[in-house]
Amino acid sequence: MDFNTWRHTANGTGVEEFILGFPGTWHSWVSLVVVFALMYSLTVISNTCILALRWMNSNLCTPMYFFLCNLSFLEIWCTTGVVPKATGVMLGTSQNISFSVCILQSFFLLSLGSTECFLLSVMAYDCYLAICYLLRYSSLMNSVLCLLVLSSWLGGFLAISLLAFLTSRMTFCEPDAINHFLCHIDSCLALSCSDMWPVELVTFLVSIIVVVASCVSYVYITSSMLRIQTAHGQKKDLSISSACLGVVTICYDSTMFLYVKPSAENPLDLNKFGITFHTVVTPLLNPFIYTLRNKEVRQALGWAFQKK
Repeated sequence: MDFNTWRHTANGTGVEEFILGFPGTWHSWVSLVVVFALMYSLTVISNTCILALRWMNSNLCTPMYFFLCNLSFLEIWCTTGVVPKATGVMLGTSQNISFSVCILQSFFLLSLGSTECFLLSVMAYDCYLAICYLLRYSSLMNSVLCLLVLSSWLGGFLAISLLAFLTSRMTFCEPDAINHFLCHIDSCLALSCSDMWPVELVTFLVSIIVVVASCVSYVYITSSMLRIQTAHGQKKDLSISSACLGVVTICYDSTMFLYVKPSAENPLDLNKFGITFHTVVTPLLNPFIYTLRNKEVRQALGWAFQKK
């Protein structure tokens, strides 16, 4: 059944099940499946390697690598929440999704995205302490390490709770075909016959709070680095934070494009590209930008292979 046929199968009342899919040829769908499967495999392997290295190597048992392990764990779940279902949709084996599962997928992905923002803020704070309070770094960070991580996870899921509740209270009418490979908030709103402004307003406010809080922390770190006068200090600081800034640029450009807007006004095709980049490409890039280019991690990898 093609997508145009799907759009005429609704019963004219509130729907309890959606059909996922988007226009395209069989060859384009198969090509996307191959690319998605390859990137998913690399993402899971690379992030799992980071988790295993931190567990096996005592030299990596530091606050920074503890945060990186949380980020890797999050990235595995983020891409797992998208790629398997998207693959089923494109192959035509799993287009149907119930209303409750659709809301759950949207809540899960948005919560993981918010948690990532908070984790990046916490990692920025860790970087700031390592730069500006080097002698007191261990005592300052160890006293709040678990609290910061727990707050990031709880804050990420709580931040999306109101949005998930408002979305679940909306009425969705015909057509019941979502023009997407997953249940994204914008695609769901396009099918709603309820008043959308409360959901759009909450989405915009939550996005502003989450994204701005993280961006401000990085601006503060950058200004702190620039205040250090010695050339040696500047070189060290820039080497520490360059990876952080690279990840932040990748993460928040796509996040701001998708969510920091007063209404769901971006074309759905552009949203598909942004979501794919944020949930499939970024989880693959983060291990290489943030961790695998790190000297200590490369040494740990070399030690692990020599041990074998």
